Amino acid sequence: RKISASHYNSAMTSYSLIFWTTLAANVGITYRSLSNSSPSGSATDADSEADDMKNSVVHRSLLVRYLSVYLLAALSDWLQGPYVYALYNAYGYEQKAIAVLFVAGFGSSMIFGSFVGGMADSGGRRKFVIIFALTYIASCITKHFKNFSFLLLGRFLGGVSTSLLFSVFDSWLIKAHAMKGLESSFLSKSFAAASYGNYVVAILAGLVANHAASMNEMVEFGTGETVKGSPDGLTYFGGYINPFDMALVALILCGSLASALWDENYGEQSPSSESGSLNALRNAAYTVVRNEEVLLCGIISSLYEGSMYVFVFMWTPALTALTPEGGPGLPFGLIFATFMVCCMAGSSTFTLLLGKKDVKVESLAVYVLGLASFALFNVAISGSDLIAFLSMLLFELTVGLYFPSMGTMKSQIVPESQRSAIYNIFRIPLNFIVLTSLLTNLTYRQSFFACGCMLLTASLMQMKLQAKRLNGERSGEKPEYDLAPIEEKDTV
Repeated sequence: RKISASHYNSAMTSYSLIFWTTLAANVGITYRSLSNSSPSGSATDADSEADDMKNSVVHRSLLVRYLSVYLLAALSDWLQGPYVYALYNAYGYEQKAIAVLFVAGFGSSMIFGSFVGGMADSGGRRKFVIIFALTYIASCITKHFKNFSFLLLGRFLGGVSTSLLFSVFDSWLIKAHAMKGLESSFLSKSFAAASYGNYVVAILAGLVANHAASMNEMVEFGTGETVKGSPDGLTYFGGYINPFDMALVALILCGSLASALWDENYGEQSPSSESGSLNALRNAAYTVVRNEEVLLCGIISSLYEGSMYVFVFMWTPALTALTPEGGPGLPFGLIFATFMVCCMAGSSTFTLLLGKKDVKVESLAVYVLGLASFALFNVAISGSDLIAFLSMLLFELTVGLYFPSMGTMKSQIVPESQRSAIYNIFRIPLNFIVLTSLLTNLTYRQSFFACGCMLLTASLMQMKLQAKRLNGERSGEKPEYDLAPIEEKDTV
């Protein structure tokens, strides 16, 4: 379809209008959430008020130390994301070779990430945050080399780093709260603050990386020749490599601050725990299989986060296909910024809802997953670019609600002694979903419909988890985890 200039300008105005509307709504929700951010406990006398104030000070200090490290790690990840494909393409690699590199990254996260989680529980979470920084630094350095083997090594290292990013940081934060004796409401607020900060960093990283990538041309080290001018060159700098060099600096600061600001903490050792990464992985898998709440939590998180990654791959082709032809192109930067603003609004909404005594995280998650399913089903069947875009914004709103909700549930359900190992086991089916998406030729409609089905399944499973958790609360029972190694169990 061809469109006139006035039609195109109208479409562009719609994206701008939606952005400013969502930004204004986010500011309002954030202001409300900050004004209601006092501790949830009801202080009935001077002593309890003093305790609340003391806990608030302790929590604020802990949160500042955590965010100082975590947001640098997130910054390094966001700086790289938009330019991985562009860099490989600039080096002259075809779609098939680039697909191999992406599959290698997710495959290494699925396989090797399973082991490093258990090692972090026994070896120390702070130590593995520093290892995360060093590993990701090495991955960034490989981007200077055009050689396919170096790039493949970088993808392997990046996959391991991603597994650590999404497990060790949360594990350290949960244990740090427990060591300070802070109640669960403070942990939920920490997850919400980290989620909100992550999306702010994403927007800033996008702006900074875009400027850095366009500062100069990517040229060969020593000769100054471009890739096309020197097809046999080995090492390059500038252009699309600049964001990776900026990420490297952020990672150096991340590892340094973790070493200076964080105390070391470990998974609580059970009497039957064994040393060794293979034993840690095996025992964590045994815990997941034998404990229904842990298993449900893992399946739900894998289904949602897998759908989220598919969304990341598919939203661009979906909007491109639905947008009338004839214009200079969609405002991808503005669209991405709108997505992030909706995520921020979701995080602030979680904080706002957290202040209500009758809101349970388990119940909230049911609605979040249901809304996410509805949103992606709507994208799958919609013939309108505007309706599809608004549905995508609804999904991004659920992303902001999901992460602090799931973080809170995981902190209560997953046993501390195996937390990082189990978190990485949860990522195995997630990475399988992503690999399946990369290796198949599904259309965007088929992909979003499949994601809608996965999210509907996750919503139904969350209902079951909610019922188990609420029944356990009413009976006053605390979950007992079967953590014994497999060979110590009697077979029936």
